[in-house]
Amino acid sequence: QVQLVESGGGLVQAGGSLKLTCAASGRTFTNYAMGWFRQAPGKEREFVTSIIWGISSIRYADSVKGRFSMSRDNARNTVYLQMNSLKPEDTAVYYCAASDTWGASTDRRTAYKYWGQGTQVTVSS
Repeated sequence: QVQLVESGGGLVQAGGSLKLTCAASGRTFTNYAMGWFRQAPGKEREFVTSIIWGISSIRYADSVKGRFSMSRDNARNTVYLQMNSLKPEDTAVYYCAASDTWGASTDRRTAYKYWGQGTQVTVSS
């Protein structure tokens, strides 16, 4: 089992920044990848970014490229999501997820077995 705890959400004005943190615990050595997804009211959960742990390969959704940045701290089993130039359309609950399925497509929800509880990000115009 892997436990994930997100933090760092909040209310910010458009153009502002927030940094989300996801701390993993438990059987983290089995992790293949970690990702961030988000879900706005009335919409499906969508991919934001992911990292394949062993090769540090990071991918981003087109909607956040150039504005969001994912990083990690191996020693702390923690990943971060730095969000800059935030827009009202970035408003959503942000979820951290972990996958232990080697070779999975990291932009798909089905690749992830473990999910955090989510943290709310609200961007005002």
